[in-house]
Amino acid sequence: MAEERITIPEAEKLSNPKNTIAVVQGHSFTFRKNFGQNFLIDSHVIDKIVAAAEITEEDEVLEIGPGIGTLTQYLAEAAGHVTAVEIDKNLIPILGETLAPYHNIDVVNQDVLKVDFQELFGDKSFKCVANLPYYITTPIIMELLEKKINAKSITVMVQKEVAERMKAGPGTKDYGALSLAVQYYAEPYIAAYVPQNCFIPRPNVGSAVIRLTRLEKPAVDVKDEKLMFQVIRAAFNQRRKTLSNAVKNFSGFTNKEHGISREQIEGALTNVGFDVRVRGEALTLAEFAAVTDALTDLGIHA
Repeated sequence: MAEERITIPEAEKLSNPKNTIAVVQGHSFTFRKNFGQNFLIDSHVIDKIVAAAEITEEDEVLEIGPGIGTLTQYLAEAAGHVTAVEIDKNLIPILGETLAPYHNIDVVNQDVLKVDFQELFGDKSFKCVANLPYYITTPIIMELLEKKINAKSITVMVQKEVAERMKAGPGTKDYGALSLAVQYYAEPYIAAYVPQNCFIPRPNVGSAVIRLTRLEKPAVDVKDEKLMFQVIRAAFNQRRKTLSNAVKNFSGFTNKEHGISREQIEGALTNVGFDVRVRGEALTLAEFAAVTDALTDLGIHA
């Protein structure tokens, strides 16, 4: 017989600010800036996160940074099983108390950047949900996207500007290397914007909930993936320069034994139909792939 699903009344959940304050004070917990700890205290926002992640009773969920377990409570009531990875050892006994009623949660005291996902999930697919520390958002997201793991989607609370950069398209001020890296692996969707008063303590910036749905295969085919991202980094490292000048001056290329000349990048641009004065911010992901393939055909590799 399946275990009965546990549901805690809303008034008793940690999304009620009084309950969060009571837990924090009761354990003499001190917020640590180096871990980027800002606890959610708004049930409507948490409902939006769970809805955006499309959590069902069939799902395995990875939660990164559960804090005192506020979002975790809602995930446990919606999902089949939750694995919550928390780096702060001081929060482990608190989570032991706040999550005690639930039978479908495992708490792991580790740095998510060092976690062995095969050990945690085996070959099972899972959905990742998190209220991410803003100082380490990009490394965590890229780790999840680049690793060959079975994460079907990544639904996270991040800084508003970071969410907009992930979603941005060519020709916009937010468009950059992060936009292209994320969109190579996933389809981004901004589900909600979240004001600062939804957290304890209040962050200094606005936030957003973004869902990244993993693509079955990368969005574009390219002969040398590593070279493409080197070209992209070069383009946005000096975004006001033409692509040919930005690539020519990029240390990742000039430090190579033979480097890449402006003539080579201009030749590659011409071969795929671009004006040699084009800037990287005008190119789509598919166009960066085409330019990279043209460079590869000239014998240039990462």
